[in-house]
Amino acid sequence: MTPARIVVGLSGGVDSAVTAWLLKQQGHEVVGIFMKNWEGDDGKGEDSYCLSNEDFVDAAAVADVIGIEIEHVNFAADYRERVFAEFLREYQAGRTPNPDVLCNAEIKFKAFLDHALRLGADKIATGHYARVRQRSAAGQERYELLKGLDPAKDQSYFLHRLTQAQLARTLFPIGGLHKTEVRRLAAEIGLPNAAKKDSTGICFIGERPFGEFLNRYLSHRPGPILDDRDRRLGQHLGLSFYTLGQRQGLGIGGVRDRATPGRPGGDHAPWYVARKELAANTLRVVQGHDHPWLLSPALEFADASWVAGQPPAAAVLSAKARYRQADAGCGFGPALRGGVALPGSYRLDFDQPQWALTPGQSAVLYDGEVCLGGGVIEMAL
Repeated sequence: MTPARIVVGLSGGVDSAVTAWLLKQQGHEVVGIFMKNWEGDDGKGEDSYCLSNEDFVDAAAVADVIGIEIEHVNFAADYRERVFAEFLREYQAGRTPNPDVLCNAEIKFKAFLDHALRLGADKIATGHYARVRQRSAAGQERYELLKGLDPAKDQSYFLHRLTQAQLARTLFPIGGLHKTEVRRLAAEIGLPNAAKKDSTGICFIGERPFGEFLNRYLSHRPGPILDDRDRRLGQHLGLSFYTLGQRQGLGIGGVRDRATPGRPGGDHAPWYVARKELAANTLRVVQGHDHPWLLSPALEFADASWVAGQPPAAAVLSAKARYRQADAGCGFGPALRGGVALPGSYRLDFDQPQWALTPGQSAVLYDGEVCLGGGVIEMAL
C-alpha cells in the first residue's frame, strides 16, 4: 500500500496500540485519536467506573513510544444521541440491544471517520479483529468484510453494519493476527500497555455494575415471576432488567422442582429467563438449560444492513444470533405473511434449534469467512 495519512483510534488498549505501530512501521503518516464518548453523570465522578482518564494516559504513553501525535476528541453528545438513547429505548421496550453494534456504525465508523477526514486522513484504522478484502467486479471496486483470523477474537459480528463507503476508508491491521501474537509484539516493542487487560464493558461506558447502571435510567414496574406451569415463584423488578437466557440475579435460587417424565430439569437444575410477556408484565422462567421454551428453530429480523448494499439471494448460509456462539447453518429468505414477503423483514431457519434467541440482539449472516450483514432480531419462531 502506498504511504498514506492514517488516523488510528487509540483506545489505550493493546490492540489499537499495535495497530498504530504496524502502520508506522509500514511507512505511513500515523495520527492517533482518543475518543471520549461518555461523560459521567452519576455524581461519583467518571473515573469511579469508566476510567477514561487512565485510558487516555495509556494512549498518550503509547503515542509517545511509537512517535506519533495524539488528539483527544469528545464525541459524548454524538454517543448519547445516536447510541445511548436508542439503547435505552430498546431496553424500555423489553428488548436487549447490542450497543457495540450501534456504536461501531454511528461513532467509530461515522463520527470518528468524519473527523478523521476533516484532518486530511486517507484512511482510518482500528484495533478490531476483522479484515477487509477489495475486489473488482464488473469494473467496480467492491469491499468484503471478513472474519478475523483468530476465531476466539473475531469481531466481524459487531461490524456487520459497515457500508461500502466505510470499508473503503478502513484498515484493520491486526485482523490477520492472533491475540497471542499481538501481545508478543507489544512486549517486544516495549509498549507500556502490553499486559493491559482487555476491556469487557459496554462500548465506551466501561465496566460498571450493569444492573445498577440501568437502574438510573429505566423505569421500574414490578410484576410476577411465573414458571411454565403458572406457579408464582417471586417478583421481578421490571422486565427491562432481564434478558432471555439469564440465569443469575433472578432471586429464586432456593426454588426447586422435581423432574417428571417428559420434563427437563430436576431438583438442582438452574432457572433461566425464557419469556417476557409485556402485556401482562410477567417474567416467565423455566428450569434446565435445554428446556423447550429456550430452543427455537427459526427467527425473523428487520432493520437490516448489508455490506454489499443489498441482501444476498435466498440461500443456505450460516449465522450468529449472539457474539459468543459458533456459526449455525441456516436457510435465509424473506419473512412471509400469508405467502407474501414482508418488506424489509427476513427469516432464518436453522439446521439445529438455537438457544435463547433474543429480540434486540443482532442476527448476522456469513458465507464462509465473509460477513454479509444482518439485522435486529424481532422474534424467535
